[in-house]
Amino acid sequence: MLSVKALYTEYASEHGTVVKAAQNVAFEVPEGKLFTLLGPSGCGKTTTLRSIAGLERPVSGEIEVAGRAVYSSSRGIFVAPNKRNFGMVFQSYAIWPHMNVFQNVAFPLEVRKLARREIADKVMRVLAAVQLGHLVDREATKLSGGQQQRLALARALVMEPQLLLLDEPLSNLDAKLRDAMRTELKRLQREFNLTTVYVTHDQTEALALSHEIAVMNDGFIVQIGTPRQIYEQPSNQFVADFVGQTNFIGGTVTAVDEPAGRCRVMTALGELKAHAADGVVRDAAVVVSVRPEDVELSEQEPTPEADDNIVRTTVHAKDFLGEYLDFQVRVGDVVLQARAHSSLRTPTGDPIFVRMRAAKCVAIRTNTAPPASLASQQ
Repeated sequence: MLSVKALYTEYASEHGTVVKAAQNVAFEVPEGKLFTLLGPSGCGKTTTLRSIAGLERPVSGEIEVAGRAVYSSSRGIFVAPNKRNFGMVFQSYAIWPHMNVFQNVAFPLEVRKLARREIADKVMRVLAAVQLGHLVDREATKLSGGQQQRLALARALVMEPQLLLLDEPLSNLDAKLRDAMRTELKRLQREFNLTTVYVTHDQTEALALSHEIAVMNDGFIVQIGTPRQIYEQPSNQFVADFVGQTNFIGGTVTAVDEPAGRCRVMTALGELKAHAADGVVRDAAVVVSVRPEDVELSEQEPTPEADDNIVRTTVHAKDFLGEYLDFQVRVGDVVLQARAHSSLRTPTGDPIFVRMRAAKCVAIRTNTAPPASLASQQ
């Protein structure tokens, strides 16, 4: 449905310097799928979305929707935003305060000069879908934050857009409402079979909503994959660090089994078996990334299996968080974060064994000598 190729978008800052907001951005979104651009502030994700919408004019590249070019630098094509038939929901919602709920949703259809009866039918159908059908006469300013978000979404859906563009639509909601609206948004996207591009800096949102994720940093896409691939097999240190919580264990590759996609890494914990990310070769300096939930703890030494990494450690600290405990375990100068069931009561200072399965450890190439250990939490 959507194809973006070699997209470059730059603009001049207030100081006169050139800001390279999107650099060689390329991805495709199949029909009916939700594709997320994920990254920190200033990484280029919103600029990419605005370029797709036609609100920014790229320097070069190609953007096609259902085989129709809406931007092409080589062919001199730039379709105006109002001619692209895209729906867009902004972070601020941008609803009209002088209109009630019905009027807000009906206005885009009135601009298109549809018949009054057709407008009423379309508006009521989409308001029912977003569960605002009982509030048709309410003033927009008297809606709650979640209701305003759903109103903005309804106004985008009523246009029956080829493509839905969402720019951090949940960021202004409180945590509990954000979780509820995330579930609602996922339901609507699947129910309407909407091809959607979603922009967020929230890793939880991206993992929960997306069919596929592009992680961006400094204007570039650094990895594209399914939520599970992004989380379990990060291709570089930035992705591992940004998406979720992880431990980094520095070391040097001692052996690589390319057909199996595995390697061995000499670290301060001893030699570890790990999945090898792209570019990992013998003698390379790497960090081994392993998530806290994959650092399995036990008071008795476990029976090793073929791909297990088993290390004897000491409990350094622990925090009780209700349904689980956050542990810090130490070997020399290396401290690992682990997550365990609250029934594990090993006292601080006591020995404890760690099991890390090779498939859950990812060796990632680094260009600098890695530290002995670095625990990172986002």
